[in-house]
Amino acid sequence: MTAQKVDSPRLSFGDAVVPTGLTAQQRFVKRCFDVCVTLILLPIALPLIAVGWVTAKFSSGASGFFVQRRVGKDGALFSLIKLRTMRVIPELSSCVTAENDARITRVGSLLRKLKIDELPQLFNVLAGHMSLVGPRPDVPGFADQLTGEDRIVLSIRPGVTGPASLKFRNEEQLLADAPDPEKHNRDVIWPEKVRINVDYIKNYSLMADVKCILWTVFPRKNA
Repeated sequence: MTAQKVDSPRLSFGDAVVPTGLTAQQRFVKRCFDVCVTLILLPIALPLIAVGWVTAKFSSGASGFFVQRRVGKDGALFSLIKLRTMRVIPELSSCVTAENDARITRVGSLLRKLKIDELPQLFNVLAGHMSLVGPRPDVPGFADQLTGEDRIVLSIRPGVTGPASLKFRNEEQLLADAPDPEKHNRDVIWPEKVRINVDYIKNYSLMADVKCILWTVFPRKNA
């Protein structure tokens, strides 16, 4: 299976069938929850997004927003919006970001630590590209390459946060400590994320989403 160009509106999966995952009722309830909670959060998030945009713009020397094509539900590509936290360094092009990555600006490091850089994705949620909770959306080459039962990850909208995100909250530190960050991400972290996401979908409940959001905002000490 080979990922097509990033500017394609949808990745091709041939004759492969993506598992259905959630029931129609669960999908409806999850979407209603996403929209209602996002409309409540946006008035609180907008001032933070505005301040973050200004500081990101001046610290990076580029647009305060970073837009990148990611793989979404059913393999459809969409434009994910984040606050820019990195500067462009031509010789550094890896899509894997470790804590000591030279591209991360000082302001960007703070935005990433506080998760403020993720707030613009609330607009992705309203647009129907994302959910508040779900598997994090990756660039082509990861979720679109899944096979068999693991393809259930593509059956729901990707999330702003999720159980795998909570498990790997310190992912950048783990990658910084690894001799080969890209290999560690692909061989260790990514497979574990897939396992967690498959389990999340198979055992989905609205209460699990609520807990995930609360634990994202108020991290558990033992998480």
